[in-house]
Amino acid sequence: MCVVRRRKDKAFFPHGPLSFKKMSVGERFFKKIYYFRSVLQTRIITTSNEMPALTNRKFFQSAELFELCEQASGQQPLMVVAERNGAPVAHLLAVVRRRGSLVPPYLFTQCRVYGVGEYDNDDEREELFPPMLAALTAAVRRKGCLNIEFSELPQKMFAYKHFRSEGYFPVHWMEVHNSLHSTPPIDRLEDKTLAKIRSAERNGVTFKEVESEDEFHTFYKLVSRFPSLKVRRYLPPRRQFLEMWRRRSCRFFVSQWKGKVVGGCTCAYSEDNAYLWFLGAKRKSHPRLHPATFTVWGTISDAYARGCRHIYFMDVGLPFKKSAYREFILSFGGKEVSTYRWFRFSFAPLNRLLSWIYKE
Repeated sequence: MCVVRRRKDKAFFPHGPLSFKKMSVGERFFKKIYYFRSVLQTRIITTSNEMPALTNRKFFQSAELFELCEQASGQQPLMVVAERNGAPVAHLLAVVRRRGSLVPPYLFTQCRVYGVGEYDNDDEREELFPPMLAALTAAVRRKGCLNIEFSELPQKMFAYKHFRSEGYFPVHWMEVHNSLHSTPPIDRLEDKTLAKIRSAERNGVTFKEVESEDEFHTFYKLVSRFPSLKVRRYLPPRRQFLEMWRRRSCRFFVSQWKGKVVGGCTCAYSEDNAYLWFLGAKRKSHPRLHPATFTVWGTISDAYARGCRHIYFMDVGLPFKKSAYREFILSFGGKEVSTYRWFRFSFAPLNRLLSWIYKE
């Protein structure tokens, strides 16, 4: 199903629609040609068969991730494609997820968007994002999703008025990333963190990339149980993760002790940056091995060796003043950045209530 929206270029009526009547016949003719050539269309792609040729610099906005989500159960990807003269100039990937559990009991669908899309010309981002946002919001509303969530914005105030006009409300969020291009990451570690890493090494903990399907299944079993009862936490299905490992779309790492996996994580790579996506460790059963600390450090060291400029830690905890997980990640010398996450709930009274609670 396609959603088509049209807009007039701002240059067409620089002084309002009435200015068109003041033009000469020749000016009107050339303005009409300019307008019809610059009509912008947005459509929603729901299957890979409909996908046009797109630029794929960003993993979380790529056609590859679209295909991976399409093949997984409980997910439906939506790719908003903006076209000019029939050629794609921008696209925005969203994934509708079915969430459910018996303990605690819940069942709903959620739409998740990482970033604000990918553009052939980044200078047009401010112009092209609003129609794509409107098209996506309308499509998700028809699907009856509980809510839409946008994260990983390029700037805190990006498209603020456009999000507001579509009924979204912002929630203050803290994001953490480590710079890898200016200072060796070991020089940024806190003393306690470095001591834990050295202790794990003395106890024989090793760090490696997953090399076999048996190791992958052990890794997935660990990560899926860490932590086990968080409604916000979402782990992709085993089949999708396995396909990512086979295609090497992401890299999967494990920390081992005496042949047993005690920690693991998933890391994605995009535009010379690394993204620590999922993390799991047996911290309670092996506290003296510091498996979480050693796994994160191994991932940072690997990203540094690959020449990445930054490593970003995705979803480092809810936006509370005190977050144990966020403090843990910051112990590796990262930088804390204040930003927004944008939410919109389909149930209008709930959306109005939350908009009032989180008003600025």
